Amino acid sequence: MSRILIVLALAILLLPAPHNSKPEAVQPGALLVAARALPLSTSDPALRQVGLLDYLGGWELRSANPGFGGISALLVSSPGDVLALSDSGILMGLHVGPGEARRRPFIAPLPIRPQDRDRPWWAWDSESLTHDPLSDRYWVGFELQQAICRYAPGFARIEACRTWPQIMAWPPTGSIESLSRLPDGRFIAIGEMGMTPDGRHDVLLFPGDPAERDTADPIHLRYTPPQGYRPTDAVALDARHLLVLNRRLTLQELFTATIAIVDLPERLEPGMELKARTLARLAPPLLADNFEGLAVSLEDGRTILWVVSDDNHEFFQRTLLLKFGLDWVE
Repeated sequence: MSRILIVLALAILLLPAPHNSKPEAVQPGALLVAARALPLSTSDPALRQVGLLDYLGGWELRSANPGFGGISALLVSSPGDVLALSDSGILMGLHVGPGEARRRPFIAPLPIRPQDRDRPWWAWDSESLTHDPLSDRYWVGFELQQAICRYAPGFARIEACRTWPQIMAWPPTGSIESLSRLPDGRFIAIGEMGMTPDGRHDVLLFPGDPAERDTADPIHLRYTPPQGYRPTDAVALDARHLLVLNRRLTLQELFTATIAIVDLPERLEPGMELKARTLARLAPPLLADNFEGLAVSLEDGRTILWVVSDDNHEFFQRTLLLKFGLDWVE
C-alpha cells in the first residue's frame, strides 16, 4: 500500500497544477551545498559499469537554502562547474570534483522582463536549458507559458522571448522538457507529452534562434523513445548525434530512466523519425530517481555525461547528480 501511495503522490506532482512546496521567493546570494558520494548500486558497491557508460561518481546534494532543488535542466563545464536550473526559474551554481572552481557557488532567480513582473511565481516553470559557447548566450524553455527565451551572457538580462503555436499545441506541463542547440545553430525541441498521430513524440526543428521574431517556422519530426519512456531532456553530442534522457514511473520500480542516443541524418526532412538507442538504463538496485536534466562536458578529450534528478522539493525524493564516461564508437 505504501508503494501505491508513493506512486500516486509522484504522479500528482507531475500534473499541471503548481505545487505548493516550491519556494515562492529566492534572493540572490551564496549557496552552500553538501555533497554525499554514492555507489552506483546498493547491492554491488564496486559496480562501475552500466550499459555503455562508466560510472565516474555520484552525489546526493543537499542545502539548507529553501530555493535549492527542483532541478530540471543542467549545464556542466569541464572543471566540474555546474549550472542548474529549477522548475521555478531559479539558477544554482556549484562545483563538483577535484578541479578548481571558476566561480563561487550561488543561487539567484532568472531575470524577468518588466511586463512579466505581475506573473505569479509558479508560472516560471523553466524545464529546459541550452547554451551557445561562442556567444555565451542561453536559451530557456518554459512550460505553462509555452515560451522560449534567450538570455544575455551571464544571464544579465532577457534579450528575446517567443511563443510558438506549434508549442502551444502541446500540453502546457508536458511540452518543452527538452531543448538543444545543434552545432550549426539550429535548435531541437521535443514534446514530453506533445504527440504525433502515430503515437510518437512531436519534435520541432528550428532553422535558427527560436526566441527571435524573424526565425522561420520549424519543421516537425517524430521521436521514438525506449518503450514505456518519455523524454525529459536532450543535448547534442555532435552534429550527427543527439543524447536524450528518458523517464518512466511504474508501481513496481517507481522512477527509472534511460540515457539514449539518436543518429541524426545528414539532412533532416519533415516527418522523419528519430529513433532512440539505449546507452544505459538506471533502475533499482542502481541509483534511480526523477531524472530530468542531462549535460555533456569534456575531460582530457573524453566525453562526460551528467544526469541530475528533480526532487520536487519533497522529503521522500533526492537531488542526485551522476557522472558517467562515454567511450562510444559509432
